[in-house]
Amino acid sequence: MLVFDHIAVSAQTLAEGVAWVEARLGVSLTGGGQHPHMATHNRLLGLGDVYLEVIAADPSAPRPVWPRWFDLDRFTGAPRLTNWVARCDDLEAEVSLSPQGIGAPVALARGDFRWRMAVPGDGILPFDGCFPALIQWQGSAHPAPRLPDVGVRLTRVTLIHPQSDALRAALAGRLDDPRIVIEQGPEKAMQAEFSTPHGTRLL
Repeated sequence: MLVFDHIAVSAQTLAEGVAWVEARLGVSLTGGGQHPHMATHNRLLGLGDVYLEVIAADPSAPRPVWPRWFDLDRFTGAPRLTNWVARCDDLEAEVSLSPQGIGAPVALARGDFRWRMAVPGDGILPFDGCFPALIQWQGSAHPAPRLPDVGVRLTRVTLIHPQSDALRAALAGRLDDPRIVIEQGPEKAMQAEFSTPHGTRLL
């Protein structure tokens, strides 16, 4: 089984991504750090049982010889919601049930966090990134409970894709979370809705 873990906002620079999210949600991001294996860095926002991650290529780190996750090597334009992540207890089993291109498990770390994640060889997740990245946390450490509670909760993530029926089928029986909504559309798009101290906000 899969459990909704977090959402990812990609940006050309971390500062740009953080400013974009903070302006739209009206709260400050905190925490985060560097991912040496992928030459990326992030900042986080606690959303109760899940969290939001702003992620960008880290200009202070050498570019890896393999593609960065979330297709960041090809990212251009304004910051935007690009991906979501689901956790599991048996990464190999979930990879075997997932669409072609989900990737192979890679061991990763940031600070005292340890996890394994299925990373596609080309950096592009199935269904143009509408299929979740799969993660298996190692040990009990997880970012969500460590982040300050600023009163923001994620109420819905809408995944729009021309192959919505196939995406829905790929997740059927594996993920049960009413916050994840799949809709038909002419091209891939993602939208997240939040309840905040300032009212409902959208990314």
